[in-house]
Amino acid sequence: MKKNKISGEDLLAIGYPELKVIGIALQMIDEKFGDYDNEDVLSLLTEVLKEPLIFADSETFSPIATALIEYNEAKSSAEELALKDNPIPYSIFGKENIEEGAIIQMNTAMSLPVTVAGALMADAHQGYGLPIGGVLAANNAVIPYGVGVDIGCRMCLSIYDIPENFYFDNQSKFKRELIAYTKFGAGAGWHGKDKADHAILEREEFRSFPLVKNLFDKAASQLGTSGGGNHFVEWGIIEMNVEDEVLKVPKGKYLALLSHSGSRGFGAMLANHYTRLAKELCALPQSAKNLAYLSLDTSEGLEYWLAMNLAGDYASACHEIIHSRITKAIGGTVLAKVENHHNFAWKEKYNDQEVIVHRKGATPASKGTFGIIPGSMTAPGFLVKGKGEPSSINSASHGAGRQMSRTQAIKTFTKNDMRAILKEHGVTLIGSGIDEVPMAYKNIEAVMSAQSGLVDIIAKFTPKMVRMADDGSRED
Repeated sequence: MKKNKISGEDLLAIGYPELKVIGIALQMIDEKFGDYDNEDVLSLLTEVLKEPLIFADSETFSPIATALIEYNEAKSSAEELALKDNPIPYSIFGKENIEEGAIIQMNTAMSLPVTVAGALMADAHQGYGLPIGGVLAANNAVIPYGVGVDIGCRMCLSIYDIPENFYFDNQSKFKRELIAYTKFGAGAGWHGKDKADHAILEREEFRSFPLVKNLFDKAASQLGTSGGGNHFVEWGIIEMNVEDEVLKVPKGKYLALLSHSGSRGFGAMLANHYTRLAKELCALPQSAKNLAYLSLDTSEGLEYWLAMNLAGDYASACHEIIHSRITKAIGGTVLAKVENHHNFAWKEKYNDQEVIVHRKGATPASKGTFGIIPGSMTAPGFLVKGKGEPSSINSASHGAGRQMSRTQAIKTFTKNDMRAILKEHGVTLIGSGIDEVPMAYKNIEAVMSAQSGLVDIIAKFTPKMVRMADDGSRED
């Protein structure tokens, strides 16, 4: 049995409830149990967890026991929080194409004690807690499931000084580099000489919190990868309709690289841990349990906020590595680059009040802010500029949105259906499963029409070569 190798994840596995208690326990292990077998130490800590009162006066275990007692008292004293009698009114964009389940979820979210305002985007569909496409402004509280499991999921677009004809004349080269410098699938990572390096791995947060520290190796391995589900990296032709004074790209058609992915297994494990913690500390009715929140005045809320921001920056670093590697491989010059989170929470002003704006599958669209709204592997995406519409909480859709579940798509369509629509649109597909068939998504043109008051369209992106996970697998 190896000694003194106990991690925060080991303590979570035996039932330790939160990072504060885990941090105290890990410090005690380092100081007093360095020569003991892990099995023996975990056995002792299990006894403390079961009966903390017995160990309250122990010279060795009293700090852990005291923290556990305080945690248990706070948990037991928490009374179920009542929802508002009536949901706060909110704007719905493209309501005619939004399923009832998403609206029911949004109504529940608008009834939370901390809710200040909200909006539902035109691509909305049912999710966990806050619907996908939901925007929620809360008073000094953050909702882990209001951000989502894939913390910091984002879009990134690079526009090159390469004309469209060059792409069509050299598709084999672009396919080779796309395959060489991307990696997909649940659990996939880079290893050995291919392992990516980035300043994100030097962040203090990776050394500050036990759970985050324990996830460092996973984060380092998966840096610069894309995962599964609806994540992709694709080549396409972008048509600049407006010569924007900020982007400074002349009107015309150019080769572009578009990527969509988030914080991988690192972010997923953070989301799951803090959601469980929020549910323990925030007693909401059954209908709202997945909207459990953490006050930013608590250590737990602050820990999640720091971890969420780290995961968001980590997601951005993944895109930076993917784009820089491919750019170097093709020898192109980047004329402009745009990226945006769409699973995140921000501190923003709403009616002169500072609020926490959760965008779960929604694109920030404050006045002058650039964003990317994709369609599907055969439908166009759009480079947009926000108009800063207050009724949408300065937001827009994050894509076309699903009109069919993954399970239903697999039951409804075949590989031949997929091949036919790809051929019709001249798209080369590398990987993917039937669950990502284009017909499973809403009409992106209808979605854009429903939010014409929220964004201006700067350019249209047409996919030509798409890489996704081989089996459409979901994130680990």
